Amino acid sequence: FRLFPLREHGMNWRARPLTCQEIQAFRKSKEVMDRLVRAYKLMLGFYGINLINEETGELERAENWRERFENLNRFSHNNLRITRILKCLGEMGYEDYQVHLVKFFLTETLVEETLPNVKRSALDYFLFTVRSKEKRRELIHYAWQHFKPQSSFVWGPRDKLQKYR
Repeated sequence: FRLFPLREHGMNWRARPLTCQEIQAFRKSKEVMDRLVRAYKLMLGFYGINLINEETGELERAENWRERFENLNRFSHNNLRITRILKCLGEMGYEDYQVHLVKFFLTETLVEETLPNVKRSALDYFLFTVRSKEKRRELIHYAWQHFKPQSSFVWGPRDKLQKYR
């Protein structure tokens, strides 16, 4: 059984993709959903991030963030895992968690510049796992606002980004 199961094949081809029925059953099980949140918190800890509000999905850097961010910058396979986690959160109804995690990575890559080697994955993959079209638009706008140089931003049409809100 996978920690963050999806309806698609991952790197482990022996792992069976989830069915829609299985997802519905998981979402109805308090035990399964509690385990998912525990697994999420465990992985966040590995990445140097704390879940500070289980209701909203709000995040902050963990105490050991410098050491853990070094690991994230050095090993790009973590980006595949983060994409998988984000997709799973969306499947399981934790769309707010998706938004907070993507915004966290956008902030760390574009504003704080602590995760330069995660920037492309955050923009090319993490952003587009967010299920809510409205929230995804907000995140793309946020990324555009902080991207340097703005003229090289290719993740949304410039005219719409300038008029957003």
